[in-house]
Amino acid sequence: MTLTTWLTFTLASWAISFSPGAGAICAMSSGLRYGAAHGYWTTVGLVMGIAFQVTVVGLGVGALLAASETGFLVVKWIGALYLIWLGIKQWRAEASPVQVSAEGAANETRWQLIAKGCLVNASNPKGTVFLLAVVPQFLNPAAPLAPQYLIIGATLAFTDAVVMGFYTILASRVLRLLRTPRQIRGINRTFGGLFMAAGAWLATFTRSVA
Repeated sequence: MTLTTWLTFTLASWAISFSPGAGAICAMSSGLRYGAAHGYWTTVGLVMGIAFQVTVVGLGVGALLAASETGFLVVKWIGALYLIWLGIKQWRAEASPVQVSAEGAANETRWQLIAKGCLVNASNPKGTVFLLAVVPQFLNPAAPLAPQYLIIGATLAFTDAVVMGFYTILASRVLRLLRTPRQIRGINRTFGGLFMAAGAWLATFTRSVA
């Protein structure tokens, strides 16, 4: 991969990361509930999910998934139902500020946040199909593919770590503005609705990359 190609892909990566999606909703939700420090563990999981997606595509499993109607539908509905479940959980969340201690104790542990973020990205077939459509444009088929996929994965991981961290911090600033149960309930239902909308939208996604 040449420097020019990598710079072009890096610009595309920033655009991809900043585009609204389930990952951004997940990061902001965690930042809102747990603050920047503890909420950032969700971003760690999101990055792991991206690494998983790139690995799946790099090993050729992504192409098999996109070609298999049954496999695609299974993964799609797992992802859609998971997002809807997160939305219902957020909607019904307690209408009180979540207190995070100096040790990071909260309603969800760091491992739970990591697992949530990872599942959001890893169970999203839209990401797999998108990578199948975009990544080949930046690959040199005459050169070894593994190092190129490693560069692509590292670039996507870095940009997502920064962007999702930004979303987490941005949402955490809202914590200072939430005082009453009514305000907190409203924001919980807003994010819950966004999760459910993302799940419903994912359910309509098709395999076509044309």
